[in-house]
Amino acid sequence: MASVREVYNALKDIANKDERGFVTPTEFNSFAPIAQANIFNELFRQLSGGENLRRRGIDPGRDKSLIKQVKEDLSVFSKSETLTRDNTTRDFAKPDDFAKLIQLSTYGDILMDVTTSSVIPLEFDEEKFRYIIGSTLSKPTDEYPVAFMDDRIYVEPKSVRKIQIRYYKQPEGLNPTNGSRTASMPKFGFTTSNNKEVYQASTSVDFELPEHYVPQLVEEMARLIGVNLRDANVYGYGTNQAQQQ
Repeated sequence: MASVREVYNALKDIANKDERGFVTPTEFNSFAPIAQANIFNELFRQLSGGENLRRRGIDPGRDKSLIKQVKEDLSVFSKSETLTRDNTTRDFAKPDDFAKLIQLSTYGDILMDVTTSSVIPLEFDEEKFRYIIGSTLSKPTDEYPVAFMDDRIYVEPKSVRKIQIRYYKQPEGLNPTNGSRTASMPKFGFTTSNNKEVYQASTSVDFELPEHYVPQLVEEMARLIGVNLRDANVYGYGTNQAQQQ
């Protein structure tokens, strides 16, 4: 996990060489979730770039593959859930922490250690989706359903009562004392001693991003805080570090 303590201390060293508390815990805590979300979204852009490289035949492959590295980092945020059709709206609600879909599949059963679950094709064009479900030739069945998604998930036929969803969740936080997940956002918790903030693990929440993202978090926080505070030194550090990567 990326430690809020480590990121905060690095920012403090950058932004406040005279230790006057220029980057306060309140300012840090207001920008920390935004910084993590920005890096999380950037991972999907990198994944798309890696897939373009692979299609062009210039992805390094194996352990140097950009796709492999990004997918490993994104796996921290992957989740699976069983969804039940809403009896009123007759569709499926996305999980509250939903960020990006990985796959939909039928609920299925386990027979002789083999699952009967199958992938549900997702149609992104609503007009085509309606054409499919209205067609006598390609009409979906319980064994071969089809789905469409906007702010809800629509699966045809409606006799399909349960589905499995695998998705990337929104980034949240981790308990710094035991590494367990929490719905709370990253936060630098502290007590005050001699007019200085002292880190307090019991009230802190670490970033959910892996530890090797600490430098990127520092850079992103520097840009965000630098822009907000109109501080050229902080903003300049973040920009220079990004250009060197």
